[in-house]
Amino acid sequence: MSPILEVSGLSKRFGKVVTAEDLSFSVERGSALGIVGPNGAGKSTLLSLITGVLDPDAGTIVYDGKDITRMSAGARSEAGIARSFQIPRPFVDMTVFENVYVGAAFGGDSHGQAGYDTAAEALEITGLLPLADVPAGQLRLLDRKRLELARALATEPQLILLDEIAGGLTEKELPPLIEMIKGLKESGVTVIWIEHIVHALLAVVDDLMCLAFGKVLAMGDPREVMKSPEVIEVYLGSTFDMGEAS
Repeated sequence: MSPILEVSGLSKRFGKVVTAEDLSFSVERGSALGIVGPNGAGKSTLLSLITGVLDPDAGTIVYDGKDITRMSAGARSEAGIARSFQIPRPFVDMTVFENVYVGAAFGGDSHGQAGYDTAAEALEITGLLPLADVPAGQLRLLDRKRLELARALATEPQLILLDEIAGGLTEKELPPLIEMIKGLKESGVTVIWIEHIVHALLAVVDDLMCLAFGKVLAMGDPREVMKSPEVIEVYLGSTFDMGEAS
């Protein structure tokens, strides 16, 4: 398969703080890449660069064979790149369905009946259809995470970026989320997933990348990456959970 995403020499700094330094990697279409690293490693910055929220100081981003380095965030969303955020921020006074329809209409440019159908499908995939008429502000954390994912899915992405979507969930709540992400990959959606709960990543991803100080420290087979002495060293004093893969 050809790569859906190719990052070459990507760099970003804020004053003297380097958050991305000469990052180069590719992601195969239909695969799942996990990203780990200590706090401040540049993980979320990388997602912001891919989605166009931030502009790089150097380097290129090629998506689906096209150079999108200077493309706007909105245009990237319409091209099929979606992102969920670590802290869900739904429109709390709107229903679950209305929240997802906003994603379909304004993120995926799917309006009217087409938008309703797209929103309903995203709710079905994430198990939220029974809660469609519930105000988003009444949802428990797991369902807010599902809503965050549903809003991203409503843009009909080819590539979805997940930023610590498992954070804050209990061990009992993790398996349904893991199965949903597996289902996305099996449906052909390419996944890039940042997560501190490593055993959740190991249950899904094909490759694992460790970032440290804005640089790629290691990338490859997930379990081999986590056994790397350099990776173990950067995690000393950090909180992460290897656990058992589901």
